Amino acid sequence: MSVTRRQVGIAGLGVPLALAMTGTAQAGPRHPRTLYIAGDSTAAQKYADAAPETGWGMALPFLLHRQLTVANHAVNGRSSKSFVDEGRLGAVLSAIRPGDLLLVQFAHNDEKTADPTRYTEPWSTYQDHLRLYVEGARARGARPVLATAVERRRFDADGRAVPSHGEYPAAMRALAAEERVALLDVQALSLALWQELGPEETKRYFNWTATEQDNTHFNPPGAIAVARMVARELLRTRVLAPRDVRRPDGEIPESWITWPEADA
Repeated sequence: MSVTRRQVGIAGLGVPLALAMTGTAQAGPRHPRTLYIAGDSTAAQKYADAAPETGWGMALPFLLHRQLTVANHAVNGRSSKSFVDEGRLGAVLSAIRPGDLLLVQFAHNDEKTADPTRYTEPWSTYQDHLRLYVEGARARGARPVLATAVERRRFDADGRAVPSHGEYPAAMRALAAEERVALLDVQALSLALWQELGPEETKRYFNWTATEQDNTHFNPPGAIAVARMVARELLRTRVLAPRDVRRPDGEIPESWITWPEADA
């Protein structure tokens, strides 16, 4: 029996070849589910030296019931390609178990055409790399979930929120439809929210400080708002049931967000 390139790619990420070829995983004992996040700096855990910068993955646990653990593997500066090349997807797949979820959000760094270690082309290599996450999760009996990249704070001269991710959201939407993967359209939802809030009010959601004007990364209010989008989309797409989600409309105090020391 010949082995395809795609099978070799999945097996090389730490998925047993037998599972990669069948697309199924052996049944194991029941366990509390874990939601793994694979993504970039907009979702990542931040530490004390970066405060008040906050990844939306830091706020997500406050919106999910405690029996659903969040394992945030998102890392600053990574693309769908570099996350794989550095062995980070392999590490996630080595830990993931049947019934778990793998939530994937990339595009911010895939767009960096000048950096061959991170750049992917939307309709070819970007989709090819996303398939590694989808197939790797499925081979482990876990459920993949794709999330279009959250929008930057960008407005035109007339105060209209402007999309910044080019063809990447459309490419992810098309792949999700092709592979029948749940899609959380965070890009569309965040663009609509920034439009509703306007140029000035959105500054309260991004990492604007006395010394920095960051239109990509969030502070606690922004991270909470995006995490709420993610939780609501997980409900809308029926990835999660109502019993899995808490405080969908409730207040989450900014004081709940904490930044541990980097060596903790």
